[in-house]
Amino acid sequence: MSKKAIGIDIGGTGIKGAVVNLKSGSLIGERVRHETPQGGKPKDIAKVVAQLISQLPDAKPDMLVGICFPAIVRNGITLSAANVSKEWIGLDADALFTAELGRPVHVINDADAAGVAEIKFGAGKDVDGLVIMTTLGTGIGTALFINGKLVPNAELGHLEIQGVDYEGKASFAAKERENLNWAEWADRLQTYYATLEALFTPDLFIVGGGVSKQHEEFLPKLKLNAPIIPALKRNNAGILGAAALAKKAAK
Repeated sequence: MSKKAIGIDIGGTGIKGAVVNLKSGSLIGERVRHETPQGGKPKDIAKVVAQLISQLPDAKPDMLVGICFPAIVRNGITLSAANVSKEWIGLDADALFTAELGRPVHVINDADAAGVAEIKFGAGKDVDGLVIMTTLGTGIGTALFINGKLVPNAELGHLEIQGVDYEGKASFAAKERENLNWAEWADRLQTYYATLEALFTPDLFIVGGGVSKQHEEFLPKLKLNAPIIPALKRNNAGILGAAALAKKAAK
């Protein structure tokens, strides 16, 4: 089987993709990005994905396609929808994209894809035990791994802490919305990660999302028993993980 695949990362504001070297965990050629169509409806997004793939100079017709998406995904069916149309709920996304692209497609939750990239190619490589990957952005995405094996669709960003869905207080969007300084935000992250640690006793936390580039501003302020480290693949993690899981699903 080819050591290359196409990875697509769909978000509420942007859709990005690239051809991936599945052996090295690196992008081949340029990453292409398009705006997510207004309203985020399934057929509109599928057409943008097809257009994006047609613009990848290294893409070949026989390459597998993996797509990560902001939803709970079970057997290719999207069971929720974050920052996109509610028409996705209960939709066979695998079938939608397969029909639009004319080739087999594997759809997965976006945080799971980012986690797979870190476990396979990044900060979690060769780490035994329980690893919890979190992505701090508009919300809080999470992915759980036991000895490198994914436990899919762990929506731990929505833990109820202090009587509220805590991603509304601890996400990077909350920091920006409330104009919190790094120390104030770190206090909220401390509450969040300490709760996760009390519930799951992980061996390692990995923190991703765009803000992980500034990890020195907040991670050293957190006091936990488990190590907590920044992700290595950052904004390419979804693309890499989606492509890797497309290959795995095709076996």
